[in-house]
Amino acid sequence: MIENKDSIEKDFDPDTAPDLSRDGWPEKFAKVAVRRGRPPVARPKVSTTIRLSRDVIDHFRADGRGWQTRIDEALREWIGSR
Repeated sequence: MIENKDSIEKDFDPDTAPDLSRDGWPEKFAKVAVRRGRPPVARPKVSTTIRLSRDVIDHFRADGRGWQTRIDEALREWIGSR
């Protein structure tokens, strides 16, 4: 497991940080567009519920993260072969 590192250096002195409430910083921050979440995509995936056999789920989960994406790819491949 990867250990978390402190986000602030141990010898960091907050009194030496620049004052971002002065010198035009609020105006600069106000001009920047705030984007949250994932970037938009042309064809977003649709959330759905599907019931699959335990052995199918176990097979895809055995390879680790991304198992749902691999199921999606397998279904696309099957559709393309028909």
